[in-house]
Amino acid sequence: MKHFRSSASAWCCLGLGIFLFACAGDKKQGEAPGEDAFSIPADYYKLGNGLKVVLSQDKTTPTVTVAVYYNIGFRIEPRNRTGFAHLFEHMMFQGSANLGKMEFVRLVQQNGGVLNGSTRFDFTNYFEVMPAHKLETALWAEADRMKGLEITQDNLTNQQGVVKNEVKVNVLNQPYGGFPWLDMPQFANENWYNAHNFYGDLADLDSAKLEDVDNFFKTYYSPNNAALVVVGDFEIADARKWITQYFDSIPPVTLPPKPDLAEPKQEKEKRKVKEDKLANKPALAVAYKMPERNTPEYYAMGVIDQILLQGQDSKLNTKLVQEKGYTSNVSGGINYLGNMFNYNGPMVWMADLVYDQTVSADSIISVFDEAVAELSAVTQEDTDLAIIKLRSDFYNTIGGNGVGRADLLAVFALFDDDPSRINKLEAEFRKVTPDLIKKTAAVYLLPANRSILIVDPKAPQ
Repeated sequence: MKHFRSSASAWCCLGLGIFLFACAGDKKQGEAPGEDAFSIPADYYKLGNGLKVVLSQDKTTPTVTVAVYYNIGFRIEPRNRTGFAHLFEHMMFQGSANLGKMEFVRLVQQNGGVLNGSTRFDFTNYFEVMPAHKLETALWAEADRMKGLEITQDNLTNQQGVVKNEVKVNVLNQPYGGFPWLDMPQFANENWYNAHNFYGDLADLDSAKLEDVDNFFKTYYSPNNAALVVVGDFEIADARKWITQYFDSIPPVTLPPKPDLAEPKQEKEKRKVKEDKLANKPALAVAYKMPERNTPEYYAMGVIDQILLQGQDSKLNTKLVQEKGYTSNVSGGINYLGNMFNYNGPMVWMADLVYDQTVSADSIISVFDEAVAELSAVTQEDTDLAIIKLRSDFYNTIGGNGVGRADLLAVFALFDDDPSRINKLEAEFRKVTPDLIKKTAAVYLLPANRSILIVDPKAPQ
């Protein structure tokens, strides 16, 4: 999604990208997909310590992607430690038992690879794309830092400064800083876990202690709270051997109970104005609470997103850009820090735009209402076109260098204990009918279920 790609540098050490090329995998024995479908291989098993492992061969290019996803995102970071999950992501590059500070980065790059990491709502991830013959090197390195970090006061102080500088550059001193990807979750949600400043309050970042870092690592960066995915040109037997050799001896821990992330039902529209002295035009974001993940209505919202928002043929683009000329672009989608699949809690569907000073916010909101109202007349042709667009996005995501495929396999292993869900998505979207779209819109795209955030540019006093 456009906003995720533009704002992801605020979250990644080096900038996470999903490379968009299509590819196909092998059909699984015994499955009967549609005649135009294909199946992505997903050899799934668990080590004795609870580590979830997914192996997905793709012999298209002589590269491998190794991804480790930890089931800890900023949703459940400690109270009074906002931004801590992101801070800890940085700490993972500061050295481990056999690799000194930043040596992990140099090891990958000097072997012809690229790497990155990011913190999201419900996970923190790290990945490397390496030449195929360097798979063992990547697995050894990831296991080395899973076993234990070099947690020192110097490293902590240094990374506190780095993250605080990110906050200043990307939010505090940036026009539209934090809008709407950081602002809207805090405004639309009520539960602290979903609604706190996950980038980090400067005072909270300063107050993090060495003991906090050590406890956080020992609690959440354990094998029984993680998924390891290997995608690319490798032999299954080799990967299994090395994974057992390097990861199996890492001890599991007792994980704390997961907090309640539930949001109360929204009963009336919320509206808030944010003054921004650095902005030169007003901006507006509209967010609707999403249906529960994996329900029929959830998949219907994925189709609605395509009809209303994605592409130049979408209703909002047609009305706001081409017909009214209120703005040059409307961005948005489901989950601004990823995609509609890689989260595991309350979420919003959101659209945002920067618009001309001569236009009122209410004029734009009325166009939103018109576009939503037109869903009551959605046809099978509209639905089919939206599903074609969804399939195109899906094929793009799972192709390329393996990062997109690894992402979906990892989150489906973490959240659903079922990475084979990647092969069921097309079938779920094909179940969406015009009637389901109408019913979903009638329940979820109501003014009472939405939050409106307006940026009001103000000149310095």
